[in-house]
This record gives sequence, C-alpha cells and structure tokens, in this order.
Amino acid sequence: MHQATNKRHLDETEVHPKTMGHGKAKRGIPSKTENFNEWYPFMVEAAELVDKRYPIKGMDVWRPYGWKTMKLIDALTHAEMERTNHEEVNFPLLIPENLLEKENALVARLKRAREEGVDPDELRDEVEEGGFKKEVYWVKHAGENDLDIPMFLRPTSETAMYTMFPLWIRSHKDLPLKIYQVVNTFRYETKQTRSFIRVREIHFFEAHTAHANEDDASLQIQEDLEIVDRLMHDLCLPIIKAKRPVWDTFPGAWYTIGIDAVMPNGRTLQVASCHHYRDQWAKAFDVTYENLEAKQTHCHQTTYGMSERLLGAVVGMHGDDNGLIMPPSIAPFQVVICPMIRKNLEVDTVAVAHDVADLLRKRGLRVKVDDRDLHPGQKYYDWEIKGVPLRLDIGPRDIAQGTAFAARRTGGKEPLPMDTIVEECYRVLDEISDELRSRASQHMDDVVQPLPTFNQKEGSWSMEGEVKDGHIYELAFDGSDADAELIERMTGMSFLGDATEPYVNEQPCHISGNMTTRRVLLAKSY
Repeated sequence: MHQATNKRHLDETEVHPKTMGHGKAKRGIPSKTENFNEWYPFMVEAAELVDKRYPIKGMDVWRPYGWKTMKLIDALTHAEMERTNHEEVNFPLLIPENLLEKENALVARLKRAREEGVDPDELRDEVEEGGFKKEVYWVKHAGENDLDIPMFLRPTSETAMYTMFPLWIRSHKDLPLKIYQVVNTFRYETKQTRSFIRVREIHFFEAHTAHANEDDASLQIQEDLEIVDRLMHDLCLPIIKAKRPVWDTFPGAWYTIGIDAVMPNGRTLQVASCHHYRDQWAKAFDVTYENLEAKQTHCHQTTYGMSERLLGAVVGMHGDDNGLIMPPSIAPFQVVICPMIRKNLEVDTVAVAHDVADLLRKRGLRVKVDDRDLHPGQKYYDWEIKGVPLRLDIGPRDIAQGTAFAARRTGGKEPLPMDTIVEECYRVLDEISDELRSRASQHMDDVVQPLPTFNQKEGSWSMEGEVKDGHIYELAFDGSDADAELIERMTGMSFLGDATEPYVNEQPCHISGNMTTRRVLLAKSY
C-alpha cells in the first residue's frame, strides 16, 4: 500500500523539474557549492527574506517571511534572558555628542595603554580617534533649527546606558544589574555590504550587566557562553568560541570572546561577542555602589551582543542548491499542507487540510495551508526555496488510507498516519533538526585542519605544505605578537584567538617549540 502511494506522488510531481533531485541548481538559482558568493545574495531575496532595493545602501527592507524568522530568533533570545533574570529595557535612539566624546576618550586611552604596556589609570584622556566616531550617523538639525548639541544614531549603547547606571545603582543591594534590549543600531559601514552579514542598519541584541567585583562579572561571561550554546543548538549551528588576541580585543574591554559560525566557503562569521570590561567603563562613567563597608566602589561590567548575522549564518550553513532549509525552531511555517485541488473530487481535500492544520496549531506548531489553485509543482518550488522543514500532501487516496504524505526539506518522503499526525510531525521535525546539526558539525570537522609545520633555516621561515582556501587552521601557540604576525603574513589568514576548548595534552608551539595547551585558530573572516 505504501509503495503504491509513493509511486502515485512521484507521478503527480515528476513533471516539475525542481523535484527531480539535488544535483544541480534549478530555475536560475546559482549553485551554492560552486559559487557561494552568488548563491547567498540571490537566495536572501528569492526566499523573500529581504528586499535590497531600498534607496540607501546597506539598509534592506525586511519582508514578512524574513521578519517572522528574525522575530522567532528574537523570541529564543527573550526566553534565555527571562531564564537568566535579565530585564528588558529600551533606550532612546539618539545620543548627544558629548557622550560620544566621553567614550572616544576612554577607548583611545585604553588602546594607548595597551600599546604602551602601562596601567590605563596612568594616562590622561587625550583627543585621539577611537570608538565608533568614524562610523556614526549625525543629526545636526531639527526642522529648520540647528541643534545646540549635535546628536548621533546609536552604533551601540554603552554610552547611553552607562549614563543612566549611576542613577540606578546606589548600593550592593542593586547588584547585579542585568538588562538587555533588542533594537536597531546604525554604523556607516564602508566595506561591501551583504544582507545580514555587513549592513548599515543592524538588528541588534545587547545585554549589559554590572557586578560587585571581577569574579561575579567573570561568572556572567560564563553564563553568556552557556546562553550562546543553547541558542546555537536551536539554530543547529556549530560555533567557534575564541578569546580574541590583544590586538583584536575591543579597546574598552579587558578581554573579548568572539563567537564565530563557519560559512560554506570556510570563512568565519562573527555572530556574537562577549566583553569583560572590569571597572574601566565604570571609572569613566562614575558607576559606583556602596559596599558592605559603606565605601564607594566601582562596578565591574560585561556586555553580550548578537545581531541579524545569526540569520545570515543559518541561511549560509543550512541552505542548498534548491533553496533555504530552515531549522524547525525558527521556521515561520514548520509545516505546510498542500491539498490536492482538482475539479469533481469526491472528497473535500481543502477542508481536510484545514482540519489537520487546526489540530497541529492547537498543539503548538506553526502551519500554513497552501490552497492556491496552482500546479502542485509550483507550490513545492515556492516552499522548497523558502526552506519549510516539512510538507504534507493530502489527496483523496491519502484520506482514504488515513495518511498524509510527508516530504522532508532535508530529503526523504513517507506517509504519516492521520490518527497520530501531531506526534508524527513533532518526531519528523526533531529528526530534521538532528540532521541539520549533524550536517553542520560534519562541515565544521572537515573545515578545521591542523596548520602545516613551520621550519626556520638560516634566519628565514618556510612552511611545509600549503594553506588552502575553504579551511580554518588550528595550531599550538605560545609565542610573541611578532610570532603571530609572522604566521598571519605567511598564511594570509588572521588569528581568531585562543579557542575556549584548548588541547587536552600539551603540544609544541608552532614557532617557539614551547609546550602548551593553547589552541589557536586561524581563519579568513567576513
């Protein structure tokens, strides 16, 4: 019986070339495997995630399907913030110029202190380029009036938030302070823009915390990394967590941990970051509290940020030559139901489809009934390119047999019994998520390779083997900044930093030969 059902559905759809296999891209879709740089921008528009035709470069228009996806990612984030006792706020978009100058002076001083190897407190604030000054959008007029104090659109929110922290924090009873917001930020990006990856108006999540001491702030960083792991599990994305090298640490931070996804071409995409500020920002913005000894003490602060790059990573990692593949956790429609529509059918397939959809919705699934009067092949193409995880086809024979014919976006077809359709759909969606995780993890394993060994002869260095495009390289490293610069120059790649998962056993440093467990990663990044 099942064999007959399978054959019938193949017969009904085989006239549509899009369903005939996964070997080549169809209907003008660039091949992802052969040209990812063309496939990606094509796909974000063809799948109706964004429209790039808005007349400001780097500011795309979110289309309904893309916005629903992004809001579902936000919902996962909101849930994690609620679980970890963060409270949501919403700060103004505009920030006065004097606050930018305050940030700029702090960042410039910390940067200079790092370069000179001295305590930042030993240096005075000087007029020097730093922070986001070169990237901000300015507002200097209100109507026909010049503003007394120019304002700028927030590039991030440290300056705005930390102006308020001294008003909110008075004693140790007010700590820890844990707040977050999901807002748009604006940075004048001068490099080539790419939807979700490099834009000028950024859909941005940022959490800011204040703590009594350095240890409590460090515990917050660990909690942030646990949140990252939980979110990436839902997005089916393997990630690299690496403590950035000193020269790539945000100058206002004691240290920075970058969270990178790996794209199909082997380039890394930073999708999140955590900064441990110690008390450096607190000193600049006078964020203090009265401790148990009744003394005023500076707070220690952290930030944790993510952006729409998360969606860019999902698109890049999980899509194929036929379109997107949405992880079920963030798919606007986890299930699409396509009833067979023909004249003179003895059974109302559309009514049955809506009944099934209502049942699935009541049990928490996001469902769409496609009852458009179109050829089935066109419907399948539309939902395939949008990456809907599970499609259910319902025709008269399916109804007679008490089944719905299921097609997985990851591949595979099977009849599902109607009397347990809810449980079966959840089972299939879980299996799709597991398969996406497995595929992505395998890609990560294939991409990360040991760096070829270096040799020094008569004062000059050489590398045994070659560095290939599409790979990330790992190495044991316990050398100097000069050694790191040598490696970057010879490989043409950049240090991501120290992986948060070091080597289990000591390895000889690539340059010095010193034994170390430090595991450093090299990559080309977006």
